[in-house]
Amino acid sequence: MTDNKDPMVPDGQVTPIDTDYQVGQDNIVLNIGPFGLDIHNRVFAISAFAIIAFVALTLFFQEQAEPMFSGVRNWLTSNLDWFFISAANIFVLICLVLVVSPLGRVRLGGTEATPDYSYLGWFSMLFAAGMGIGLMFYGVSEPLTHFTTSFAGTAAENGVRTDWAPLGGAEGNAESAERLAMAATIYHWALHPWAIYAVMALGLALFSFNKGLPLTIRSVFYPILGERIWGWPGHIIDILAVLATIFGLATSLGLGASQAASGLNYLFGIPLGSTTQILLVIGITSIALISVVKGLDAGVKKLSEINMVLAVLLLAFVVIVGPTLAIATGFIDNIIAYFRYLPELANPVGREDSNFASGWTAFYWAWWISWSPFVGMFIARVSRGRTVREFIISVLLIPSTACVFWMTAFGGTAIKQVVADGYQKVVEADLPLQLFSMLDVLPLSSITSFIAIVLVIVFFVTSSDSGSLVIDVISAGGKVDSPTPQRVFWCLFEGLVAVALILGGGLVALQAMAVSTGLPFTMVLLVAAFSMIKGLMSEPR
Repeated sequence: MTDNKDPMVPDGQVTPIDTDYQVGQDNIVLNIGPFGLDIHNRVFAISAFAIIAFVALTLFFQEQAEPMFSGVRNWLTSNLDWFFISAANIFVLICLVLVVSPLGRVRLGGTEATPDYSYLGWFSMLFAAGMGIGLMFYGVSEPLTHFTTSFAGTAAENGVRTDWAPLGGAEGNAESAERLAMAATIYHWALHPWAIYAVMALGLALFSFNKGLPLTIRSVFYPILGERIWGWPGHIIDILAVLATIFGLATSLGLGASQAASGLNYLFGIPLGSTTQILLVIGITSIALISVVKGLDAGVKKLSEINMVLAVLLLAFVVIVGPTLAIATGFIDNIIAYFRYLPELANPVGREDSNFASGWTAFYWAWWISWSPFVGMFIARVSRGRTVREFIISVLLIPSTACVFWMTAFGGTAIKQVVADGYQKVVEADLPLQLFSMLDVLPLSSITSFIAIVLVIVFFVTSSDSGSLVIDVISAGGKVDSPTPQRVFWCLFEGLVAVALILGGGLVALQAMAVSTGLPFTMVLLVAAFSMIKGLMSEPR
């Protein structure tokens, strides 16, 4: 923080919750050699045991793991796609209502609170923690995939569509296929995911900075559960949050490892395969450990700012040497296309494009929701002093705009290479390699590809270390100053889970666990949204 003031002490008027609970009262404090531990006796123990059991079983039954993970993912996304799509729509509507309602005047931290970080520092941390690796992995591959499937048109067997095109596709029409592809991509990366994060973050910030409760997920449920949040209902909520976060992060770490491995193979001929990915996970987890030990300001904040500079440089390069005019005009055209197709893309029932709705959208919403405890708590910690209106507008619009521009520059450039130049290598490349194939035909490709690999790794590190900080707070009963060895423990566990999932089925296993933990947490988050609104209604404005 920018000063030594306790962030949990409000400035000005608030309506605190009167409870006898003391932060850490259920914790076990012990010393193991030179290391001290301060852990919540149930949340830490059950979460850690569940993760250890999962890693052991996955490693022991590697051959059986892949078909099982594939079956789980396919069943959940195909049968419950309507539920995930409906839930995400609800979170967007809640945010829009809060922006225009009088509740938008509530200030996080009290009526006289001032922000702890500048806008630039705040936006950097929002962006790097929220969806760094995903932008690198899907920036080229998602718009390009939707373009090729839309352009190819629809296909059916026994009256059921078998293609992956969004909505009705755009067979043979390159211009319409590009518009639909970019609209579908923006749908997955703009308002909906950031609304999910905003709801979680706002609830945590409100009940911590204004109501005086611990910075942990259970606190958001006080208006509904009352003092029972300190018992088993609260333990279960926090355990689900830890598991969702671990598996959501592991999915991202697995994506990052596969893309970094592809880039290293492309540039230096390093062999592809699970061994390279596992060595990358180990190496990057080691870097994350150093950042975790240094803490939020010295570690995560510095890395986030380095990341932003590198990302902006790479983005600027693609815009300048790529199809500059097409990117500039495409940015506006893509936003218009997004709003034009949004009602159809966000429709949860009666969909004909079942592969797209379940395989892409339902997976994404489950993945974002599994990230929401981690990103939500991280955003909450750095957002004290903002009004609810300022908070929601910033958290929704600033990163969404950046994501739209990123996808337009990277995805739009790749599509232009295919349509205008007939460049097929980028289409034929595996998903993790498509970014490097796109950069290959631009000048200085070796340098830009190397910067892209560094970006993937640094995004990897910022996600891992900020995730470790957040999981540690939850498993320490809301203590934000718990001993460093606990953060080290969770950072190591994230790496272990990613390794286990890479060995036990690769990308399918990673996605299956993100969806599996995202499902119960979607229900948790829907109830949390209702509880958060009740909490806001009692605050001075």
